[in-house]
Amino acid sequence: MVSRALKRRGALIGMMLCVVAGTAQPALAATAPDANGRATATRPSPIHQAEQSMARTLASSLRDPQWKAQVRAAALGTGEVDLQELAARADDPAGRDLHASVAAVNRRIVNLKGLPTATGSLLRVRLGAPAMRARLTADATPWVAVAASDDHAESLTAYDSRGRAHAVDTSRVPDRPLYILDIDVSKAHRAGLALLHKALTDKGLDSSAAKSPNAAAAQGWWATKVTSVEVSDDQEPWFKGAAEMFSLVTGFGLDGKARVDSVDMPYLQYDNTVYYPNQILVNWSNYKYNLADVVMMEDDDGTNYKALAQALTTALLTVTDQGTYIPLVNAVLSAMPDSWFTDDPDYVESWYTLSQNSSGRLNGASGNGWMTVEPYFVEQF
Repeated sequence: MVSRALKRRGALIGMMLCVVAGTAQPALAATAPDANGRATATRPSPIHQAEQSMARTLASSLRDPQWKAQVRAAALGTGEVDLQELAARADDPAGRDLHASVAAVNRRIVNLKGLPTATGSLLRVRLGAPAMRARLTADATPWVAVAASDDHAESLTAYDSRGRAHAVDTSRVPDRPLYILDIDVSKAHRAGLALLHKALTDKGLDSSAAKSPNAAAAQGWWATKVTSVEVSDDQEPWFKGAAEMFSLVTGFGLDGKARVDSVDMPYLQYDNTVYYPNQILVNWSNYKYNLADVVMMEDDDGTNYKALAQALTTALLTVTDQGTYIPLVNAVLSAMPDSWFTDDPDYVESWYTLSQNSSGRLNGASGNGWMTVEPYFVEQF
């Protein structure tokens, strides 16, 4: 799994551009400086609070034997279960009663993430770790916890069927079975990138319709293709799920405006694993200069896509073409506190001055990842 040194705690772009543009308000935990001037969380984020409330409610509902058996069968069968859909199919009053609560919390989370209501259900439940499968017997009544947003959390708060809170040590997989309640980040990610794309297009920052006359004459266009990629980290806790990765490619469009293209990388879920995607990263026919930058990041359940889009468009609209290439990520990255690069962030890696002729292995600027690329000509039919 990609560690929450790569994953977690509020969307990186939302945080970065909040500093740059002063407009974004991601749904993150409130912070205050400690004695050493470092930011520390003072209260859970609204999203985390909603998840905690739902976890307590779900734990209490497991007192019903029939509903408990239905949740158990789903967790053992498919792994990650859409909680709202599961409750809607419930054969007993406990599950049906839970459905209304799940639907209400889902609507709140969708709103907090700045997503459209059409996004649908986001809450899911899964078994805490594969090792718990043997312990999830018919007689067992699991506790329910929300995955800690802090990668270095020493404990999780779990609720039993009476609604009582318990501290669960994160240094090892607990002996009792545990359900983890979290957000379907993959689903939220797809909806969020669609929203981001629309916001960029509306502001003329993602002008994919503008094509180079030379590219049209050549009946195709040159691209940079990622042939292999890996990110590195070795501190993934047992209670975290797989990562949801994407990259932002930044440069100047043919109209001279700053532009950004989002590139989804759903396969890049685990650290210390080499992937071979053969994925198009840059479409050079969309860019004025033969240079672009890449910022790789990881999505999580705290991302507010509406705030992200507003901040990103606000920041890029202030950048003007000076007749020479300007790395658009520099101002963003330099504005970030050091702590966001170490133990908190969704920032994963960045690559500067990628060109159409770039090939071979490219190490990331922060030393946390690498990728091999090659020029690739995309022919038109």
